Amino acid sequence: MSYIERAITPVLKNRVSSSKCTLITGARQVGKSTLVKHEFPEYNRANFDDRLTRLQAREEPGLFFLNHPCPLFIDEVQKESAVLENIKLIVDESEKRGMFILSGSQKLELMGMSESLAGRVSITELTGLSLREIHGVKFNRHFVPTEGYLKEREQARKPYGNLWETIHRGSYPELYDVERDWQEYYASYVSTYLERDINELISADSITFTKFLTAVAARTGELLNYANIAGQVGVSEPTVKMWVSVLERTGIVYLLQPYSAAALNRAVKTPKLYFRDTGLACYLTRWLTSEALKCSAVAGNMFETFMVSEILKSYANEGLDYKFSIFYYRGRDKNAAGENEIDLVIEENGILYPVEIKMSANPKADMGAANPVLDKIKEKSRGMGVILCLIDQKTYLRENLVALPIEYI
Repeated sequence: MSYIERAITPVLKNRVSSSKCTLITGARQVGKSTLVKHEFPEYNRANFDDRLTRLQAREEPGLFFLNHPCPLFIDEVQKESAVLENIKLIVDESEKRGMFILSGSQKLELMGMSESLAGRVSITELTGLSLREIHGVKFNRHFVPTEGYLKEREQARKPYGNLWETIHRGSYPELYDVERDWQEYYASYVSTYLERDINELISADSITFTKFLTAVAARTGELLNYANIAGQVGVSEPTVKMWVSVLERTGIVYLLQPYSAAALNRAVKTPKLYFRDTGLACYLTRWLTSEALKCSAVAGNMFETFMVSEILKSYANEGLDYKFSIFYYRGRDKNAAGENEIDLVIEENGILYPVEIKMSANPKADMGAANPVLDKIKEKSRGMGVILCLIDQKTYLRENLVALPIEYI
């Protein structure tokens, strides 16, 4: 099995060397264990997927740490969060750095770590493979359409080939490391996710929860409508809210929040839901080939989902928190007959960059017609607008609007 070099590696090595404890979060199978194995071979290892290892950590923590001395990598640490109190005591009694690397397929608050290791842990998110990683592009800056970014990205630009094959295959490293049957892989993934993660977090039979997963996957790229999903699955709306929260915390979906500002008083307040991996979304909704997906009615939503995921990965791979930088806008704040929408609003240094994502090779200037609504926000300024699409070359449609090939992400 070949190892695909991960873009986050320099950031992670820096954080491990400067922190006593480092946590790597990310969905199952994104490569957390493989990354640590290749980049930190000197670390002792313990895997909490193993019941006996967990039992010893819980009942005889002193013996556990004698058998697993620092520097120590603990995989799936959320399985036995009680060990975090012991880790806290160990790191508080030492001035050494790089004592622990922890990994988990759940976010900090779900593990109970936010209190146990508050101020003692450096957190890094590992996502699925990005297009840059798949194609060996070394450029590692987060996507923001400034003049400097576009110039640097253009120099490192590389053709991505058949995009729809990648969208359909998804971003889990194993699908790129070895010859693996696509359907078999995702069938196993869903089964493992349900058995190992969901059963420990919620009480639901696997058939109902799989039906729920499928209903959510069919709505990727849409406004989150709890009642609609509840009606289709046959469970209560509070249950759907709780289940969606679990999907978000375990890295299966991302809830993109609307941009809120006092000046935009007619903006929609509902988040948009995106699957983090388009391959998994395709499997759940039974799009079994890339050609069928490309020609389907859901192609636009799946294309948008993939692009949003790639932009989020560009932030995560630089070690940045994107929750307060990337939003969307929908509302009636501009004088027009219907709602206006901006697929993404990227905020950086007080500047708002509107981004439209279009599955088109023939972008038009009117695709950015909603962008001026951001001018209402007096304390911010509007930056370069982008139409991210299937065009071959960077093309300015207006002085402040540029059409970009996907290779610029």
